[in-house]
Amino acid sequence: MASHYKQIDGKKYSAALLEAADNMMAGKGDGRISVSDAEALLNMISNDGKYTDLEKETIAYLREDESPYKFTEAADAFFRGAIRSWAAQRGHNK
Repeated sequence: MASHYKQIDGKKYSAALLEAADNMMAGKGDGRISVSDAEALLNMISNDGKYTDLEKETIAYLREDESPYKFTEAADAFFRGAIRSWAAQRGHNK
């Protein structure tokens, strides 16, 4: 059975999110995560209505300047706004 985690520099991250980001960067385009890719990542996170600490840590890692993952400017802006909006909506609904 595959692990749900991938360890990088002693920290655990979501293997599924990292694998998705790897596939997105290896696909067509310029090797960066596009807006449609960012939408797919958001769908992966939001499909169960939860945003776990593991997912938060993984997304933070994906968006670090030092990480090998790069978002286009538009994808970064979309993801920042969408995740804030989704989190605020979830908080309001509680």
